Amino acid sequence: MTHCSPDAGSQGLPEGRKLYVVDSINDLHKLSLCPAGSQPLFPPQEELPDTRDPGHGGRGLFFMGLITVLIVSLALVSFVIFLTVQTGNKMDDVSRRLTAEGKDIDELKKINSMIVKLLNQLDAEQN
Repeated sequence: MTHCSPDAGSQGLPEGRKLYVVDSINDLHKLSLCPAGSQPLFPPQEELPDTRDPGHGGRGLFFMGLITVLIVSLALVSFVIFLTVQTGNKMDDVSRRLTAEGKDIDELKKINSMIVKLLNQLDAEQN
């Protein structure tokens, strides 16, 4: 009575050698199914290794959001500084105009008082 095992021919082979034999048989099988010049039924899919660390994906997104918020806040602060400078310039112009108009008003008051004096003198002479 003989006892047959499925891997009877590979009893004396080490584990690494067994894998090599299996890979070689798979390669021969692929060659027989897909002769040269024809397209394979299932094109080989390249699996890209996941190089990201699972904990760093959220961290990168956090830093991108932080940088975006900082850029927007910098733009807003620059706009506020620009408006402050413009408002200061407008206030300087208004104060200069008021000062100039104040001088003009003082001169008009003096002229008005001189006219009133002249009219009072003329009125007194006519009476």
